[in-house]
Amino acid sequence: MGMTMTQKILAAHAGLPSVSAGQLIEADLDLVLGNDITSPVAIHEIEKMKVDGVFDRDKIALVLDHFVPNKDIKSAQHCKCVREFACRHEISNFFDVGEMGIEHALLPERGLTVAGDVIIGADSHTCTYGALGAFSTGVGSTDMAAGMATGKAWFKVPAAIKFILTGKPAKWISGKDIILHIIGKIGVDGALYKSMEFVGDGISYLTMDDRFTIANMAIEAGGKNGIFPVDAAAEQYMKEHSARPYTIYEADADAVYDAEYTIDLGELKPTVAFPHLPENTKPIDEVGEIPIDQVVIGSCTNGRIEDLRTAASILRGRKAAKGVRVIVIPATQQIYLQAMEEGLLRTFIEAGAVVSTPTCGPCLGGYMGILAENERCVSTTNRNFVGRMGHVESEIYLASPAVAAASAVTGKLSGPAEVAAE
Repeated sequence: MGMTMTQKILAAHAGLPSVSAGQLIEADLDLVLGNDITSPVAIHEIEKMKVDGVFDRDKIALVLDHFVPNKDIKSAQHCKCVREFACRHEISNFFDVGEMGIEHALLPERGLTVAGDVIIGADSHTCTYGALGAFSTGVGSTDMAAGMATGKAWFKVPAAIKFILTGKPAKWISGKDIILHIIGKIGVDGALYKSMEFVGDGISYLTMDDRFTIANMAIEAGGKNGIFPVDAAAEQYMKEHSARPYTIYEADADAVYDAEYTIDLGELKPTVAFPHLPENTKPIDEVGEIPIDQVVIGSCTNGRIEDLRTAASILRGRKAAKGVRVIVIPATQQIYLQAMEEGLLRTFIEAGAVVSTPTCGPCLGGYMGILAENERCVSTTNRNFVGRMGHVESEIYLASPAVAAASAVTGKLSGPAEVAAE
């Protein structure tokens, strides 16, 4: 019986000739990730183990990004805990204020994630790195502690679902529209503990930023991970960002999948997830009249340079509607700098937006954009659960940067075509 791409990576890291769905394995880790919320718990756990240091100071990444710069005393204490641990163990990849960015944009940018890796992170959106052909998945803080101590983790080998992407996307269709369409199709538990494996000729039309977005939201369909084949675009990205060697794994022709879905990218329309689940999707021409109070463009899902360029192309020469707060958050310092050099920040500010230092901020209801009762936000983030961004009576509409920017201009949920045509 053949193996899927994910199964081949796990077999290699477990030192086994083959694995099958449901099998329990212990695999070597290439990277263990934590942030300012999850790392303190892991640090306290690793201290209880009384181990002598960490397994490899170069294979641990600690990123302060959720409440940074610190929003209150508690977040400052958490960051101090991580900072002292990183110093004590000489962690090579520790990213503090001035260097940090949103972790899932930062690590690929810094070349810390490459094809063939096995990566765990105490953050559910660690599945982002599957865009590069790595197996990456979110874990709890205690698993992160064990990973930091031993360099190993236990996994139940996931079964897989194949998503065949065909055709060329129309203008304004991005990775966010594709993954929202898929989640709307299969539901938030449609890929529960399964590997979402993307294949097909349509991938050639997707930029790396599109692929990062799609892999990032695999968890929103319940997936254990999302993963793309390694093509020329992925190899070029890794060569530009990393000096690490990488290994390309390909699924066997007789690999077993629990299900297969074919998605014609040419038929997709800009897609929005209504409150209060990512599966509650509608194409933009069916959304109706939804007035809004806030727009957020950023996050580990859509804070990359292409996202900012798309938003700026719509906002350029226009103003945000009166009464709409627009918050733009570049995902890393490098992206922030590039956006500045390209004049994107001027475009945002002239449109009436504010531009933040890199932070997760409002995505998880942290800060920099908390919603009040009955307020509505169009957001390029990844979750729209009850109370996710503030008051339990507020609403979040998940969308692409193009839809978010268009909505900022009109003051209601809107498609980019109706604004760009003006």
